[in-house]
Amino acid sequence: MADVSVIIPNYNGKQYIGECLESLRAQCQGRPVIVVDNGSEDGSREIIQRDYPWVTLICLDKNYGFCRAVNEGIRAADTEYVILLNNDVRAADGFVEELLRAARKDRKIFSCQAQMRQMDRPDRIDNAGDFYCALGWAVSRGKDEPWEKYNRGGPIFSACAGAAIYRRAVFRQIGFFDEAHFAYLEDVDMGYRAKILGYRNLYVPGAVVWHKGSASTGARHNRFKVVCAARNNLYLIYKNMPLWQILINLPLLAVGLLIKLLFFVAKGMGGSYLKGLWQGLLLCRKGEKAAFLAENFDNCWKIQLELWKNLRKILPVGR
Repeated sequence: MADVSVIIPNYNGKQYIGECLESLRAQCQGRPVIVVDNGSEDGSREIIQRDYPWVTLICLDKNYGFCRAVNEGIRAADTEYVILLNNDVRAADGFVEELLRAARKDRKIFSCQAQMRQMDRPDRIDNAGDFYCALGWAVSRGKDEPWEKYNRGGPIFSACAGAAIYRRAVFRQIGFFDEAHFAYLEDVDMGYRAKILGYRNLYVPGAVVWHKGSASTGARHNRFKVVCAARNNLYLIYKNMPLWQILINLPLLAVGLLIKLLFFVAKGMGGSYLKGLWQGLLLCRKGEKAAFLAENFDNCWKIQLELWKNLRKILPVGR
């Protein structure tokens, strides 16, 4: 039986999907590659059907978002591990083996993320692991910095699901990607849930991909992304932090929200950010909340210490 399946969500990815699949052809012989198409209308689905018969194609009737797409792929997979890969990514040779080697080192490893470099500026990092801090900010580590500075692996808060491997059995414990997120911060939520149960997430620089970034949604800051990220961040806090942890972080969370609001007001997207916060409050009322178990207190406290520690990695004064 194959050891790993590669799952690629696709939405109107005609410009990039061919290069992505070609980069996997040699290293995925005998390993399933599953593309879940979110109702594409640009012909990318037809390209996959015509030119890549070795790919399993799952076609959804409309765009249900990243979370629903990858969940469909994870459920369809029958391997110990799954690799999630964006459709606008080109994988380096050995990418799959490097991630597998790292994930197999310890059964408490839930996810391992590749070194993601920018496709348009290949000497620069796109993402070297996600960090989350007590301000309620999720930050892509190393963004726009030279990739040579991030050649050492180690623990991260969560793996960016654009190029990461996951131990599939853990999904049965913590649940699949929360489809209420639709897109953005769903991978931070997933990593957070795993950490509550004592699992670890790692950065593996030996596995390399080049990422176009925002190929499906447009620029780095756009109104759709601002609304989704603001909404999902409130939901992430409500869902994963027990009440005592929310109260501890409340002053810093309030400061973080205010800084973000001022930032997006300056960019002319303050209304979008406020819209996202309102949607987040509504989502908290009807969404899930992880039950706090006393047996997980030690893990929650370790997470809290990490949230404080990560302030030094995010704020200029800590650099």
